[in-house]
Amino acid sequence: MKAIIEIASNTDMHRHAMAAARAHANGNTRATDYRLGFESAAQLFAELTTERMRTLKTLRREGAQSIYSLAKTLDRNYSNVHSDVQRLMALGLVERGDDGVSVPFDELEIHVPLNVFVA
Repeated sequence: MKAIIEIASNTDMHRHAMAAARAHANGNTRATDYRLGFESAAQLFAELTTERMRTLKTLRREGAQSIYSLAKTLDRNYSNVHSDVQRLMALGLVERGDDGVSVPFDELEIHVPLNVFVA
């Protein structure tokens, strides 16, 4: 399963959710991709900072672990890593389990149309 992150209106995100719900109701139980939409490129890049992306990459590579262990692996301050993980959890990109925090996706796609940068 992959996470698709994109610039999308609330209407677009609602349309994707409804299509997934209809497919599930019709018996298509194949795991659907997780979709996360932001209203602007600025919002997307403010949320998915370089350090948060590095955190996702490290969790995917190293597997589930405690935030303390993750902070040591990343060579970052515990409280900063904790804050980043909390935000990534709120966005649905990180999960907490018995073994610690982990990334439930094999792949992450970010879609940013070039026309969003035009004033």
